[in-house]
Amino acid sequence: MIKQIKEEVKTDSGLLLTGAAVDSIRYKKGKVVEPGTDVTVIASEDIIFYDSRAGHTMIIKGEQYTVISERDVVVVV
Repeated sequence: MIKQIKEEVKTDSGLLLTGAAVDSIRYKKGKVVEPGTDVTVIASEDIIFYDSRAGHTMIIKGEQYTVISERDVVVVV
């Protein structure tokens, strides 16, 4: 389970992208809240990049979280 980290996205020329342009980016950044029981490489508090089309989003106590599979993680920072 992860919490998405919102980032400002800039083009090489310095323009800030918003809305649909940001949604079309392939990977998103997130912070691991709790790894699954069978996950061995990723730990709580790790910052990851994951496939933006992966997982399911839910709201728990007013906070938005995303549940993804370990195979959807691209990079662990």
